Amino acid sequence: MAQNAQDTLKSAPESTNAGELAKKLSNPVASLISVPFQNNTDVGIGDDHEGYKNTLNFQPVIPITLSKNLNLITRYIFPIVSQKNITGTETNQAGLGDATISAFFSPSEAKNGFMWGAGPVFLVPTATNEFLGTKKFSIGPTALALLQTHGVTVGALVSQLWSVAGAEDRNDINQLYVQPFFNYSWKSGAGLGISAEITQNWEANSTTAYIIPNISGITKLGNQIISLLIGPRIQVASPNGNGADFGVRAQLVLVFPK
Repeated sequence: MAQNAQDTLKSAPESTNAGELAKKLSNPVASLISVPFQNNTDVGIGDDHEGYKNTLNFQPVIPITLSKNLNLITRYIFPIVSQKNITGTETNQAGLGDATISAFFSPSEAKNGFMWGAGPVFLVPTATNEFLGTKKFSIGPTALALLQTHGVTVGALVSQLWSVAGAEDRNDINQLYVQPFFNYSWKSGAGLGISAEITQNWEANSTTAYIIPNISGITKLGNQIISLLIGPRIQVASPNGNGADFGVRAQLVLVFPK
C-alpha cells in the first residue's frame, strides 16, 4: 500500500481516516457513498468441470438522510456476466443479468456499536440473455444487524424474494439469501474477513453456498480514496453437486466520504 497515500489518510479528518473508513465499509448500512466493482470468477463448473463463469457486479451504495435520526441506505447490484459451457458444451453467453435493488431504513447512529437496517428488496428482470436472468419481477423483505467494537465487525444480512410478475413459462421465484460476515480492521485500514453466501431455492429445494475469506486495504489513487479486497470463493454446496472447483473474488471500491 502506497506510503504517501497512507500518510495522507492518517493526517486527514476522522471522516477520511483509513481506519474509520474501513469500519464504515464493513457496515452495509453506513452513511457513506461508495461504488464497489466486485468481480467473481468461478471455474470447473458442471459434471465435466469445463464450465466457467465471470460476474462483475457494479453495486453503488447511496445513503439518503430522511431525518436527524433516520437514514435510507439504497444499494444496487447490476451483474455483468460472461460464461462458457454452463448451459451446454461449447455454449457461450454474455450480457447483463437481473438487477437487485435494496433499501434499508436504518438509524443514523449506532447504539453501543449495534446497528440494524430493514426494508424492501427487488429483483428486476434486466437480463439481456434468457440464460442470464429469471424473466421474473420479484419482491420481498431484507434486514441486517451487526455489532462493531474494537476493530471487529460481526453481523448478518438476510433477504427473501417471491416473484409477483413475469414470464409464465419460467419458474416462480421463492428464494432465501443469508450472508453472515466477520471482519477485523486495523487503524491503517487493512483488514481480514470471512463471509458466507447461502441461497436457498425453496421451489427447487436446493442450496447454493460459498465461503469467502478475504484480505482488504485502503489507499489512494491520486485524490480518489479506494478500498481493495481479494480472496478465494469456496463453494461448499450446489444444486446436484456440480458447483465450481474454485473461485476468486476481487473488489475495488471507490469511496466518497462526507
